[in-house]
Amino acid sequence: MQLQQSLKASKYRLVITGFCLIANVTSGCAPSAASSLDRRFWAGNKPGPNTSETTPQTNASIDAVNNSNLMNAARLNSFRPGDTWLDTEGQVINAHGGGFYVENGVYYWFGELKGQDGLARAGISLYSSTDLYNWRNEGLVLAVDKSNPDSDIAEGAIIERPKVIFNKKTQKYVMWFHLELKGQGYGSARAGVAVSDTVRGPYRFLTSFKPNNEMSRDQTLFVDDNGKAYQIAASEENQTMHINELTDDYLKPNGKFVRTFIGRSMEAPAVFKYKGRYHLIASGCTGWDPNSARQAVADNMMGPWTELDNPAQGPESDVTFRSQSTYVLEVTPGSGQFIYIGDRWNPDNLADSRYIWLPLKYDNGRFTMRWQDEWQWGQALPVTP
Repeated sequence: MQLQQSLKASKYRLVITGFCLIANVTSGCAPSAASSLDRRFWAGNKPGPNTSETTPQTNASIDAVNNSNLMNAARLNSFRPGDTWLDTEGQVINAHGGGFYVENGVYYWFGELKGQDGLARAGISLYSSTDLYNWRNEGLVLAVDKSNPDSDIAEGAIIERPKVIFNKKTQKYVMWFHLELKGQGYGSARAGVAVSDTVRGPYRFLTSFKPNNEMSRDQTLFVDDNGKAYQIAASEENQTMHINELTDDYLKPNGKFVRTFIGRSMEAPAVFKYKGRYHLIASGCTGWDPNSARQAVADNMMGPWTELDNPAQGPESDVTFRSQSTYVLEVTPGSGQFIYIGDRWNPDNLADSRYIWLPLKYDNGRFTMRWQDEWQWGQALPVTP
């Protein structure tokens, strides 16, 4: 998030493009009532792959939550944005600032395993799913270094927005993330890189740096049809976005980059491609507080980019339904079915931040989204509450 903010700063039957949307039109855009979750979340540990590390969970004791407002551990068949989302073991999913990778019909969700204060106490978590509703906890895939306080990824550092791509040439899975060194707040503004032979990890931390010697905060990765990869990051004290072309092995910048959205104060980039054009959804810089989403389009990844209007429409669109973008996921490659994925940050307890998944509709060169209390993809019939 923004440098000037501290870790606790004030950061609906209708079928559209293949999605079945369900909303409670009488309740408008109001999200579910806040649950009385136990704020003490360090419980329910799960080992990471091939490590002795355990995964601290937001295994919040759910005392007074109305079941209709809770994504139960029972098998799910719909999305309920903003509700507590449990994994297949009944634990609260903890994978914020998420990135997604799809392989052999399996979706992989990488994310920040948040603690209450936002510092990295464990590392990067991974969940897997075959239907996008029900997620299995695969454990930690990149653990913080608890033995070396001088490590770039020492416990207490800030590790955010992990994204994973696959390099066909090297046959390696490459992870990039936003890294702030321990004890430096948001002053380091670095990118971290890790690799793995398998999508499930574990990932081996390689290094961290400032891409092209420039700041790198909120970031994402994008691989084009020709295999060329890019890192897109908030830079220059979050005032300008940088698009960095990567080397063939995806491990570092190749020196080619552009400055774009100069002076526009944008972060939380999500980049995707549709009908031969490149699309961006991002946010403004207001710390943990939500703001109006940004949208832009380009014919070339390196620009020029043209800003469009806010993709969010309807009540609470001015704060993007109280969320901040992290990824846009195409349900099936080439389907044109895209899901906006964002975090609804809770600065008082970042581990209890919720997930906002909404269908994107494409029309006349731009994407839009509206609030849905509950919705499905790829189904013709609505869910019966």
